[in-house]
Amino acid sequence: MHKTIPTGEKIVTSFVVGPADTASFGGVEVHPVCSTFAMAREAEWACRQFVLKLREDHEEGIGNGLTIEHKAPALMGQRVDIIATLEACSGNDVLCSWEALANGRLLATGTCTQKVLDRGLLQQRFDRLRDTL
Repeated sequence: MHKTIPTGEKIVTSFVVGPADTASFGGVEVHPVCSTFAMAREAEWACRQFVLKLREDHEEGIGNGLTIEHKAPALMGQRVDIIATLEACSGNDVLCSWEALANGRLLATGTCTQKVLDRGLLQQRFDRLRDTL
């Protein structure tokens, strides 16, 4: 990971809350609003955009931390904007903060940490794990 991006840079991604995003367990919908799980998935995707810009062709990112504080619901059909902010790059660690908004209303905040590693090294680690099954 030899590329650089200035800290404080922001990337915005968006999604529309759909049926697969609602708070459901075991196929039973609990609430017809965006689940914390779906929000976390979309936040990680937004933060991954920095990894995609920073990594070299032989590297890949892997998540190693995600926090979320869900503050307000997003209704079905609502567009949610995730604003990811690059907080730090140190060695192979990429740290982002993020916030989710719908029509300017704050829905959630959090952080996401990812590591950028050599693809071959990652594959070796996965293969070793598979060998222990």
